[in-house]
Amino acid sequence: MIELDSLAPPGSFERQLLDEIDLAKLPRHVAIIMDGNGRWAKQRGSPRVEGHRAGIASVREAVETCARLELDALTIYAFSVENWKRPRFEIVTLMSLLKEFLAKELSNLLKNDIRFRVVGRMNELDPSVQKALAQGLAATSSCRGMTFNIALNYGGRTEIVDACRSLANDVVSGRLTPEQIDEETLGSRLGTAGLPDPDLLIRTSGEMRVSNFLLWQIAYSEIWVTPTLWPDFRRRHLFEAILDFQKRERRYGGVISEGRPAEGKAEAQG
Repeated sequence: MIELDSLAPPGSFERQLLDEIDLAKLPRHVAIIMDGNGRWAKQRGSPRVEGHRAGIASVREAVETCARLELDALTIYAFSVENWKRPRFEIVTLMSLLKEFLAKELSNLLKNDIRFRVVGRMNELDPSVQKALAQGLAATSSCRGMTFNIALNYGGRTEIVDACRSLANDVVSGRLTPEQIDEETLGSRLGTAGLPDPDLLIRTSGEMRVSNFLLWQIAYSEIWVTPTLWPDFRRRHLFEAILDFQKRERRYGGVISEGRPAEGKAEAQG
């Protein structure tokens, strides 16, 4: 049962928002593009890495809030395949902050029964980072609460390419025929296999693009964009996103008939 007082104290602005949310119609899976760390730091005359450091508190609050709302999954975009183009010092700092976050937050993940997963080409990361990630994966493997995915060395296109390669290998080896490949089969080879697709995609900093994030999975996601920079993102912003989500009519390419929402996903839109 969701404990409202632990999420937001009575009388607070956050509680006002929470009281408006229909707890029976929460998104099952929320995905977040965490954007704006660099701009946040620039506004304060600080190095970009200070923005990344400040953003850790936002990650912590998002994970805690989603877990307390008893969502099935939260996926955050931490490091893309394109981010390797950034200055080496910034990359090293980001990976150091990741290891620091895992070390400090592992006990909280376990306490809240949160299962940790990595989405992306983990094997291409520095061995020390792989080790820290592997420890988190192993320690939380038996958790049965919310699944917390971190997208690292991730790209939506590379994920689909990797899934196609996996399927092609099975076809070549005779374990699979081309006719057996459908949406469900391909989805089973993605990093989010076994989880519902994101119902809600949140992007901070006001940018209106998906940045190669979960391209397959967000086909029918509702998108909510806020001008708030990621280090300033807090629980109230997540509540605002969920409230907006609950006002949407999710038709999946169908039409609304007799006041009832369309059921299932239609193959054609329009």
